[in-house]
Amino acid sequence: MILDERMEFADAAVAFGALGHALIGDVIDLQELGRDPGNGEPLFFVVTVDTEIITAGVAGTLRFKLVSDAAAAIAVDGTATEHYVSHDFITDDAAANAPELNAGGVPVAVALPIEGVPYERFLGVLVETVTTATTAGNISAFLTHDVARWKAKPNALGA
Repeated sequence: MILDERMEFADAAVAFGALGHALIGDVIDLQELGRDPGNGEPLFFVVTVDTEIITAGVAGTLRFKLVSDAAAAIAVDGTATEHYVSHDFITDDAAANAPELNAGGVPVAVALPIEGVPYERFLGVLVETVTTATTAGNISAFLTHDVARWKAKPNALGA
């Protein structure tokens, strides 16, 4: 499957900062996709690391969340509806990082939950920095039908 811009949350977006939640990249309007965004087929939520996620010398932890909210400016105060929460990943430097947080890592590749808590209108990705602020790192995040065969469609500049 070719990655479609409508299914992409972030493309090498900044994923570092202070403690707490941060909305990363864009949101997907589920009203345009309907209640079943996969159109009857499984859909996967994937996060890849473009630039390693590190701290300023003190090890910390972070986690990735797939959330929905009634507003496009998804709440970062913990009130957004959580559909997936990753386990905690250790951040430090490339040598001490969880391998998934180094460049080229894939910390998340999971089937989109279709049962359980109902989705609100807007779907997005939060990064929760738990113990120590992070100082560098970029991620890409998207939905795809085939996690094993996804590939990004190059932009007009060939990047």
